[in-house]
Amino acid sequence: MNLLYSIWCAVWISVLYLILFPVQYICLQREAWKPAAHRINYIWGKLFFFGIGMPVRVEYRFRPDPKRAYVFCANHFSYLDIAMMGVVIENYYAFVGKSEVKKIPLLGYMFAKLHIQVTREEAKSRAYSLNKCIRTLARGRSIVIFPEGGIRAKQPPKMAYPFKDGAFTMAIQQQVPIVPISLLNNYKILPDKKKMRMHHMAIRVVVHEPISTQGMTQEDVERLKEQTFRVIDAELMKSEKVTSV
Repeated sequence: MNLLYSIWCAVWISVLYLILFPVQYICLQREAWKPAAHRINYIWGKLFFFGIGMPVRVEYRFRPDPKRAYVFCANHFSYLDIAMMGVVIENYYAFVGKSEVKKIPLLGYMFAKLHIQVTREEAKSRAYSLNKCIRTLARGRSIVIFPEGGIRAKQPPKMAYPFKDGAFTMAIQQQVPIVPISLLNNYKILPDKKKMRMHHMAIRVVVHEPISTQGMTQEDVERLKEQTFRVIDAELMKSEKVTSV
């Protein structure tokens, strides 16, 4: 049944994107239209989770102001995390992801036009991406990033430690808040394994209170990293204890 469900999920998400892409393509041709292209991704995600019958339960301990810029930081254990962030966050944001995504037909075109690519193995690429993120925040657009630096955790829900510096460097540089997000069970729904299978259960997410960076300098990066890690980790461990009882 997991195989059949997984096939349905793959077909549904592909068909949906094929239907929506022509409109999104038009919206990607002008900078002023890109927020509409971004909105199409949100609609795509909503329709996807509705179509596969998967409830999305988000606990908003903080509702982000759509007119403000934030750096949203979440744990990353599953490829489902990317689609999930698209429906959890309604702000206009740029996602920081690996450059290999641009090789995916249609989706890669959207990613290259709308988001920020990085080749994590190359220092020059990381520096360019960081500068682009800083410029994006300066224009009032939020950033979404997985500060573990990819799916690196060996034993979810334990995160890879320590977080990478980038998210915290840019947040301090632009004096914008960090918003930690705990994706509680995506790794159980779509585990990062060679044979990928979708498991049907309600998705659970917690959007935490923001962490202010006002008055911080680059000397505070380590402290900010630790604080953000602890917030996300505490919720993951709490959830694991509840579900294992």
